[in-house]
Amino acid sequence: MLIRSQDNGFNHPIASEITPPDAYLRRREWLQQVAMGAGALGMGAWATRDARAQMARPGKLAPLPGVKSAVAGASTVEAVTAYDDATLYNNFYEFGTDKSDPAAYSKQFKPRPWTVQVEGLVKNPRTYGIEDLLKLSAMEERIYRLRCVEGWSMVIPWVGYSVAELIKKVEPLGSAKYVEFVTLADKAQMPGLRSGVLDWPYVEGLRLDEAMHPLTLLAFGMYGEVLPNQNGAPLRLVVPWKYGFKSGKSLVKIRFTDKEPRTAWNVSAPQEYGFYSNVNPDVAHPRWSQASERRIGEGQGLFAKRRKTLMFNGYEPQVGQLYAGMDLRKFF
Repeated sequence: MLIRSQDNGFNHPIASEITPPDAYLRRREWLQQVAMGAGALGMGAWATRDARAQMARPGKLAPLPGVKSAVAGASTVEAVTAYDDATLYNNFYEFGTDKSDPAAYSKQFKPRPWTVQVEGLVKNPRTYGIEDLLKLSAMEERIYRLRCVEGWSMVIPWVGYSVAELIKKVEPLGSAKYVEFVTLADKAQMPGLRSGVLDWPYVEGLRLDEAMHPLTLLAFGMYGEVLPNQNGAPLRLVVPWKYGFKSGKSLVKIRFTDKEPRTAWNVSAPQEYGFYSNVNPDVAHPRWSQASERRIGEGQGLFAKRRKTLMFNGYEPQVGQLYAGMDLRKFF
């Protein structure tokens, strides 16, 4: 259950507190297992992996090859997360708040035809068709770590190009300081919009220099294929040194502004989600620590391997200079 408190705070559900539908429907069986002393130790956030593996993958998606990126820090040597884990365990609240909802309820979503409107403080505002965007720059494969605020992480091979390539085409004015990213809000296709979880549409934002950083990715694919619906088709933002919610999915508008955008989570729960949302192990979420994380696929439940959370998700050498002199506890 998602509850707005009387002081307009937002009680964001922890992944491990959300009961998967399969587990709920089989609760009698589960209770029997608990009574026998079995099953209780495997109730972690991804303990339903076997059940999720039974969900049919929607066939091979269209290939979207990319050359290995030459951008410094663009590819980690860590083991890549299994495709099923990356596509069947998601946050995409437009399709529901349970981790399995996006895969379950996005099957009929139509990512074509698609346009993205670029507007605001730019010399060349334009509405791009998705095919135009695909041809705008050479595709690259980048293997990024992705960190969720709830304490889990993945390693995903994305396909796309730096957002900077698009920014150069539209030529921001000197007064442009921020970039706002707006996602689709279509009640006919997105059942999660009927809830009051957030103020729709979902909005994210970056400082212009953050958006221009070569690691900031406009992603069209993953695992060498076009993006699945549940992962943000047909295009999404990926900012690897920030928490995963900062990466808006199914983008329809990119707006350049001189004022800091009012981002979705910052509006709903400003005491919990700051504008910057950088991965910082020294700044705890009000309801849980950020000092360590579990990698999806590395064990289950209480026995899942924990690893130390790295500053800026391990990308400090590449992006640390963006925040020189800033109080990162204040600007969290």
